[in-house]
Amino acid sequence: MSKEGALLTTDVPTCEDLVRRASDLVPVLRGHAAWSDENRRVHDEAIDAMADAGIFRLRRPVRYGGYEVDTRTLVEVASELGRGDGSAAWVASVYWIPTWMVGLFPDHVQDEVFSTPDVRVCGTLSPTATAAPTDGGVVVNGKWGFISGAPHAHWQEIVAVQFSPQGEPMPIVALVPMSDLQVIDDWHTGGLRGTGSVSTVAQDLFVPADRVLPLGAIVQGQSASAANAASPMYRSPLLPVASASSVGSVVGLTRAAREVFFERLPDRKITYTDYDRQQDAPITHHQVADAVLKGDETEFHAQRLAALVDGRALDGSPWTLEERARARAQLGAVCRRGKEAVDVFALASGGSSVYNDVPIQRIARDVQAINLHALMNPTTNAELYGRILCGLAPNTLYL
Repeated sequence: MSKEGALLTTDVPTCEDLVRRASDLVPVLRGHAAWSDENRRVHDEAIDAMADAGIFRLRRPVRYGGYEVDTRTLVEVASELGRGDGSAAWVASVYWIPTWMVGLFPDHVQDEVFSTPDVRVCGTLSPTATAAPTDGGVVVNGKWGFISGAPHAHWQEIVAVQFSPQGEPMPIVALVPMSDLQVIDDWHTGGLRGTGSVSTVAQDLFVPADRVLPLGAIVQGQSASAANAASPMYRSPLLPVASASSVGSVVGLTRAAREVFFERLPDRKITYTDYDRQQDAPITHHQVADAVLKGDETEFHAQRLAALVDGRALDGSPWTLEERARARAQLGAVCRRGKEAVDVFALASGGSSVYNDVPIQRIARDVQAINLHALMNPTTNAELYGRILCGLAPNTLYL
């Protein structure tokens, strides 16, 4: 597409086609997973492979060559990517959310952003910067952490608090090219190491007014786009969309844990016992049954969340407060059940699994890191849902 934003047409693959493409990527992602973990960023060849498979087009509008898929497809595609590498799946999922948010901006802004083929947009919802109004826009100063996928992104969606003498402080969302930001290589972590979730800094950065929207409008899914007004993809508020966009990574890590455990099982014994084959031990039977059932529950909650978001997108009916809280709760339920499943497989993998060349240790670290994420945290999300069920007001704007 040209820099002037000329529109593209595209043949939109089916959900089954996209899931197959993601499944075909598993060997590539697995082959680079250890490198990504060690080097703290997704391998370039893994990014290129996902781009070639159309993974970064899933939430791009059709008129720009995208696919505008539903969240069920996001869950199933990310679940396959997560089988290969949790960090790669997480980065893809994170790109889907700000890419969707771009579609809420004015159409000429979308022309600019989507002029890059397979554009990758990273971002955050944390308002850790300030913005001062100026002629034609705002001037932003601040720092954002946990910017997953920043090393391969073209744009970042930033959040800042705008201060002006005329009114109350207001959080805003803005789109800025990555070239306008300073990158701080501070991603030294125990889990999701391959996501490259570095910090970025804006210093006296001017952002034109047409690339700025109120955060409240974004959270509510209120669009400034005329072209996207009729698209079902933009009929839901941000947090349910983000929740359904994120859970597939956990499902994929759960599947990966199951696969790598059973791959090693035939050659393992239980040390200091007379079990020459671990698979003969009753404790193993209990462990694998428990873990697989927890994995099934993980997939159930992920699909139920996607069905809620997609159902509302199709019928266009308003979201209730309870439904918004339920979306967050089911996000937390996926994370909790997924971690429980992985933990059982990891514990049953024995002392040899602590070596870096045994994938289960990386899978366990990755799913732990996801559970610690502020918006994914099972305890926080369960408390929020419980508050609403008990008739109390929510204690967060992120709903």
